[in-house]
Amino acid sequence: SIAGMLHARVKAVAPAVPAEKKGPKKKEKPKLEDFIRNRDYQGAITLLEFERRIGEGRSDALQWLAYCNFHRGDYKKAADLYQELFKANPETDPVYHLYRGCALFFLGQHQEAEQAVEAGGADQPLGVRLLFHLSHRSNDENRLLLYHQKLHDTLDDQLCLASIHYLRGHYQEAIEVYK
Repeated sequence: SIAGMLHARVKAVAPAVPAEKKGPKKKEKPKLEDFIRNRDYQGAITLLEFERRIGEGRSDALQWLAYCNFHRGDYKKAADLYQELFKANPETDPVYHLYRGCALFFLGQHQEAEQAVEAGGADQPLGVRLLFHLSHRSNDENRLLLYHQKLHDTLDDQLCLASIHYLRGHYQEAIEVYK
């Protein structure tokens, strides 16, 4: 019969058991690593501050807040957070002095930046590069040559050297290094 054929077709098309109602999915809490990977530093800062406010702060929250503020361009806040990090724990890794020195350099506080580098390791590659730039800023040719000699054949050091060549108007030398 026609009714039987229609009923068979409807059965074939329609599921036998009604589908479950799909309610709103419960969202997962965002992950700091995802924000950092996507270079969404404001999102990372918001997450870290929220976690601190509700009492779920991580042990390395100050380091990440300083890092994110630095990369967001808020050098004052980054420098303050690095300082807070050392007040909270004087045994903190000295490399954070170098990071604070970078923030101070961008703020134009060159003398303070140099003091931070001295505290964090002037012999570290980042410290050498920062002191190289500080020597250029202070027009100290002797120190500039000293730190130039301490640069190595690494990408970071060579880019640092090229930037100083460029800043000094030695464009051809900068181009050679960039090649």
